[in-house]
This record gives sequence, structure tokens and C-alpha cells, in this order.
Amino acid sequence: MPHSTTLITTIAVSLGLALIMGMIAHRLKLPVLVGYLAAGMIIGPATPGFDIDMALSNQLAEIGVILLMFGVGLHFSLNDLLAVRKIAIPGAIAQIVVATTLGASVAYAWDWSIGAGIVFGLALSVASTVVLLRALEHRGLLTSINGKIAIGWLIVEDMVVVLALVLLPALSGWLATDTQTPSPHTHLDLLFALGAILGKVSVFIGFMLVIGKRMFPWLLWYVASTKSHELFILCVVAVAVGIAYSAALLFDVSLALGAFFSGMVMRESHLSHRAAQESLPLRDAFSVLFFVSVGMLFEPSILLEAPLQVLIVVIIIMFGKSLTALILILAFRYPLTTALTVSVSLAQIGELSFILASLGYSLGLLPDKGYSLIMAGAFITITLNPLVFQTAEPIRNWIHSRSRLARMVERPNDPLAELPPAISSEAVTDHIVIVGYGAVGKRVSSMLAQRGAPMVIVDQNRETVEQLRRQGMHAVAGDAASPAVLIQAHIARASVLVITASDPIRVRQMVETSRILNPRNEVLISTYSEEEALLLQKEPIGTVFLEEQELARNIVNQALKKLHAEDNPS
Repeated sequence: MPHSTTLITTIAVSLGLALIMGMIAHRLKLPVLVGYLAAGMIIGPATPGFDIDMALSNQLAEIGVILLMFGVGLHFSLNDLLAVRKIAIPGAIAQIVVATTLGASVAYAWDWSIGAGIVFGLALSVASTVVLLRALEHRGLLTSINGKIAIGWLIVEDMVVVLALVLLPALSGWLATDTQTPSPHTHLDLLFALGAILGKVSVFIGFMLVIGKRMFPWLLWYVASTKSHELFILCVVAVAVGIAYSAALLFDVSLALGAFFSGMVMRESHLSHRAAQESLPLRDAFSVLFFVSVGMLFEPSILLEAPLQVLIVVIIIMFGKSLTALILILAFRYPLTTALTVSVSLAQIGELSFILASLGYSLGLLPDKGYSLIMAGAFITITLNPLVFQTAEPIRNWIHSRSRLARMVERPNDPLAELPPAISSEAVTDHIVIVGYGAVGKRVSSMLAQRGAPMVIVDQNRETVEQLRRQGMHAVAGDAASPAVLIQAHIARASVLVITASDPIRVRQMVETSRILNPRNEVLISTYSEEEALLLQKEPIGTVFLEEQELARNIVNQALKKLHAEDNPS
């Protein structure tokens, strides 16, 4: 009996070609996301050959959006944001405003509508979570303060996207108009529409925070108690898709917003980490279908028909918003390393921009050309992002080689960059300098404080330094790879330097500075990466402690101590 195989054909061709193009991109040392987008272009209607059902592909992409936003909600950490709130919140909002204004301004110059300009500008202002996390992880910066600021910055961008997903459908009728002033009647209709959608969203959010926050973590725990791996994964996916669909059906909330909040409430469960890990393969598979679907809508001819407009889009993404972030972070008196790391991290756009562009396109706000320009900007900036990342270190070294320029851009007259003059010389003589106040640095300093050992803590997070000083501890804000920072920590009179940073290059710079200023100083280095430990142990720069190895050693010592006690009872 004949039957339709359209769904199977769409999935098979999309995943198969995405695999091939992803492997090619990886071989070329490009993000695999570039390969997925290229696969979509190849099988899309703009190129001859394959004939894929676009309507069906778009529905599969919707599942990808649901699982992507579910993952964003599942990883949304209010604590991570609060830890860097003083820089991430104002910085991200200011950067979004500047980038959106730049995008909307060029859209206005191209005679687009108000709505098209706003959607276009917003899409250019938000970076890809997937690209940024993979870039930070690849460079070992995920747990560093620079990585945390970049992630906190992205969390704020995620929240802005969520707000846009709520407001755009309600504002679409007004934003689709030309630049003429709307009538009072239109204003009234707009207020009613906004009030209705915000009311429904408020009811939905209230339901999720009051009932969902209790019910869904309990459901996850209950299903986990069955010890069935299949049921657990099914529960996670059913909650993600079911809440998204129910939110759209009952509250007129977008599928993406419903999925985001389902992830947020699921995070309240102690099993959230397991839920994230075990749903990852399915989420990645449908995310691939989403990126392929996005690539299908791209018109490659835009590169030949409007090269100047494509160049303007790339400049806004790679220079406009990145330069804004660089200036803002330096204005908040953070080190140049932090400013460069965050700014190069943001020099691309990705899935959040696609979601915004797809919504704007479906609402009739964004023209075909606008969608293609966003796609072209994403394709080019994601491709170039690894190269942009590699420029951060040479730029930092070039600026630091020019002392006058370095003093001008880094923390001028910053009270946190040096110890208060009231500190006695005894407190900073034969003391311990601890670089990094993360998990290891915090435990080391706490144990030393209990023994009354004098110490100075160096950390790049200004909020951490402010908090330490309020607690009466000696702390300096800055990047310890810079000699000026270690000088302010009085490394020349210290007896021990404890380094908990994860970047081997920066560790070497710290040790070199320490050796020059204090050759007798003992250097202790903590790392969680076996690869980094091997690299550091090849050079005589100090004693290297691998965290997992030290943990195993302590466990073995404790076990042997117990065994010895049983063999020799008193």
C-alpha cells in the first residue's frame, strides 16, 4: 500500500547533509553551526536540486526552537547573573540599545518600516549562546571570571529576547505601519492589545512560578524513582513540548517563551543537571533541524545583489556592538583582558537572532531582504569568530607594550586596583598572595584565615573584591597577569604565590613577574585540567596540583588511615 514518506525524507536529507557539511566545517576548524546553515542553503528553494517540504521543515524547526529555549531556561542561573550583575546587566542593556539603534538607523535609511528596523536591530544585537559557550569551553575560559561575565551578559540578552517574544505579536499591527504618527484610536487599540497579552503572560508566569515550580520538579523526581532511563527522558521532553504547546494554546504565549519557563521551573529540581545531560542528544538533533531550516530561508544571491548592505551588517555585529561592550567594560574599570574577552565573544549572532528574525518574518514585520541580511551576517560572523578570538591576546599585548596607552584604558584612578594605604607593612610582608577567588581560592583563603595567616587576594571580579574588603580582608582588583596588579599585591615581599587561574599562558606571565620581583617566592598552582597540568609541569614554574588527583590522594590517605587503625587497634 503506497504511503507518504515526506517526513522521513525531510529528516533523513536534513540530518544527513548537516552531518556531511558539519564534518567539513569541523575539518576547516570552523564552528559546526556554519556547516548546518550551509546544508540548509544547499537543500533550500534558493538552490536547484533537492525539493524539501518547507512547511514540514518549519514545523520540525519549531520543535528545535522549543528544545533550544528549554535548554536556555534549564541553564538559566540567577546566581550566575547576580555574581556579575553590576557589569552584566547595565552593560548588556546598553550594548543592546546601541546595536539596536545602529541596526534600526540603517533600516530607516533603507526605507523599511519601524517594526522592521526594531526587529532587525534587535536581531543584530544578541549573540549566539551555542557559539559563545563552545568558544569559551574550547579555550578553558568557561569557569573564569571573564567567562562568567560573558555568560551573565548573555543571560541578560536571553531575557531581552524573551521580552521581545512577548511584546512583538501584540505590537506587530502598530509596528507594521509606516513612520506616520498613529491616531489616538490606534494608541487605544495598542494599549488594549498590550494589556491583554501582558495579562495572559502574567497569568502564565504566575501559574508556572506558583504551581509549575512545585509540580514539575516533583514529577521529575517521581519518574526518576522508577529507575527507568526511557521514562525519565520522555518526562523531560514531554514537559518541554507539552508546556510550550499548552502555553501557546491557553495563554496565547509563544512556543519559545513557554519552553523557556518550562526549563526555568525544571531547574528547581535536584535532577535538573541529569535532565539537561540526558535530553542533550535529542535537543541537539532537533537544534540541527532548526539551523538547517534557517539556512533554507537564506538567499545566497544577497551576497552578490547587496554586498554593501551585507558589509554594513557585519560591521555592526563585529565592530559596533563589540566596541560598545569593550568601552562599557573598561568604563566599569574592569581589566583589559576582561573587556577584550567579552567583546570578541559577542562579535557574532546566532540562534536567538534566528528566532527573533523568524518571528518578525512570520508577523510580516521583517522583509525577505532583512531576513537574508541577518542570515548573511550570522553566517559570516560565526565563521570568523574563531579568528576574532585569536586577536584578543595580540591586541592586549600590543596595548600593554605601550605603557601610556595601557594606563589610559585600564582602571585610571581605581581605588580597588591598589591596597588601601592604611594597611600596615607587617600585613603585607611574608604573606601569601592568592590569585583567583573561585571555588579553590575561596577554600584556601578560608583555611588560611582560620590559622591567622596574612594574605592578599587578587581577583578580576570587582564585586568580589568589594565584598572581601567589607569583610576586612586584603584584596586587589585586576588581572594578575599584569605586573602592576601583582606589584599592588606586594608580591616582592610575599613568601608564597597561590595561582588558581585556568589559563596556562596567563599563569606563565604571573610566574615570570613573580620570579623577577621575588626570586625566593614559592609558587603553588592549582588546575582542574589534566592537559593544563601536563603543560605546566613541563616547565619549572612551581608546584602544580591537579584537583582530581589531589582529591583522589586525600581519599586514599583517609582510607589507608582507617585501614591502619583497624589493623592496629589500641
